[in-house]
Amino acid sequence: MNKKIILALESSCDETACAILIDDELVANVISSQIEVHQKYGGVMPEIASRLHLENVLVVIDEALKKANISMDDVTAIAVTRGPGLIGALHVGLQAAKTLALIYNKPLIPVHHLAGHIYANEFVKKLEFPLLAVVVSGGNTELVYMKEHLSFDVIGQTKDDAIGESFDKVARVLGLPYPGGVAIDKLAKEGKHTYKLPEPLKDGTLDLSYSGLKTAVINLVHKLEQNNEEINVPNMAKSFQDVAIKELLDKVALATELHQDVKQIVLAGGVSANSYLREQIVKQYENTDISVIIPPIWCTTDNAAMIAKVGSYLYDQNIFADLSLSVDPNWKIEDYKNFK
Repeated sequence: MNKKIILALESSCDETACAILIDDELVANVISSQIEVHQKYGGVMPEIASRLHLENVLVVIDEALKKANISMDDVTAIAVTRGPGLIGALHVGLQAAKTLALIYNKPLIPVHHLAGHIYANEFVKKLEFPLLAVVVSGGNTELVYMKEHLSFDVIGQTKDDAIGESFDKVARVLGLPYPGGVAIDKLAKEGKHTYKLPEPLKDGTLDLSYSGLKTAVINLVHKLEQNNEEINVPNMAKSFQDVAIKELLDKVALATELHQDVKQIVLAGGVSANSYLREQIVKQYENTDISVIIPPIWCTTDNAAMIAKVGSYLYDQNIFADLSLSVDPNWKIEDYKNFK
C-alpha cells in the first residue's frame, strides 16, 4: 500500500481518541469521552482520567483500524499528543504510541495539542497565510500569528485564567453543570445584560486577563446571596458572557490592526463552540478582506483527527522523535520542534 497513512492518538484530558488519515483523507475518527464521569465532580479528575484512558486506549485503536480497514503493518507513521495537558493522561497516549512504534517499527511524531486545534480548521477549508489563530479553551487563551505552515508566533495570551476556565468557575458558582461553557452559552440566550461587571484588561497590548472578571462575578453572587437577593442566572450568564467575549474580540481586532497582512482568522479550542463567539467574530469581519473559519462542532472538543492532520505536515518535514520521547504538560506551541 503506497500511501501515506497516519495513525494518531490523543489523550491530553478527558477524551481517549484514535484517528487515521490516508493521503490526508480522514477515514476513521474514534472518540471515547469521559465527560459523564467527570460531571459528577464538577470538573476533570486527573487520576480518574488516566485510569479511563488506560481502559479505553486499545479499544479506540482497534476500532479505528477496523473502520479504516487496515492493519498496523499498513501504517506509515504514528502521531501522538505530547502536550500540553494532564501529565498522567498524556503518558497513557504516549506509551501506547511508543509501544506501537517499537513493535511495528514505525516513525513516531510528537504533536502539540493546540496546533491540532488550529489545524482542525483544515477539515473545513485549507489554511491561508498569514493567518491569526484565536486559541480559546479551558486551559489556554492565545492569539497565534502564522506566516506559513507550522510557524507559530504567540502575539498575545492570558496573564492568568484561560477563558474556558473562567466560564467553568462562573458556572460552578451559579450552580450550573460541567462543562460550564455549554451551560452559560445556553442560558445566556434567555437572559439580558443587566449586571454591571468590570471590563477586563485594557492596556493596549494583545494580552488578556480573565481572573478579575471571574472574581467579580463570584463576589457579586456571594454578595447577593448574603443580602438574600434573588440571582437572575440567565441575566448573570448573559452579562458575564458579553464581557468575556468582548474582551477577546477587542484583542482580535487590535491584532488585525497591528498585523494588517492577516488574510484569515481561525477559531480553535473548546470555547470555539460558543455560539455567541462564533456569531460575533463572523459579524466583526463580514465586510472586510479577512475570511473567518469556524471549526465544525465535532472539532471543538478533543479528538485525534486534528492530531493526525498536524502529524501529516510534520511527517512531510521529517520531524520525528525517538523512543526516549517524554510528555511535556507545559509544552509551548512555539517550541513544537523542541522535544529532546
